[in-house]
Amino acid sequence: MARVLNPVSVPKGVEVSVSGQSVSVKGPKGTLQHELHPLVTVEQDSGLLKFAPRQEAVGALAQTGTARALVTNMMVGVSEGFRKKLDLVGVGYRAQAQGKTLNLTLGFSHPVTYPVPDGITIETPSATEIVVTGSDKQLVGQVSAEIRAFRPPEPYKGKGVKYSDEVIVRKEAKKK
Repeated sequence: MARVLNPVSVPKGVEVSVSGQSVSVKGPKGTLQHELHPLVTVEQDSGLLKFAPRQEAVGALAQTGTARALVTNMMVGVSEGFRKKLDLVGVGYRAQAQGKTLNLTLGFSHPVTYPVPDGITIETPSATEIVVTGSDKQLVGQVSAEIRAFRPPEPYKGKGVKYSDEVIVRKEAKKK
């Protein structure tokens, strides 16, 4: 085996199974599976996962680091989960979660309905807050970005759907 990256320790309550290029992670919040790049090898050794490039090819070390990060995110996802919080800024902007759909009122002439994909939970603690949770980091980010894309924040008044930790750089209005 070539150069081995820092090994990843498997947290308690998480089971990892490696078969060929497929890594499956099972925990209290669900099961995730990922197919590794052919240039990456992974070994399971007494609670540690060791990632290494299969050969000294261009990009093999980069693919190894990417695979290590993805599997680490999978272990965090099935043990703790991921969450993103969105805020609605604007008069009359409202959100309401109803089963597997999210109903949004964003100042359009029609209400916007967003179907919630499997593996994602959307909560609305208040009418202007949306909390997206799930075990797949990529899917949580994708759903949050799709909801934000309905009405991204504008730079003059800051109205729109924004991430709770996002800072909107304001512009000055035109002068006469």
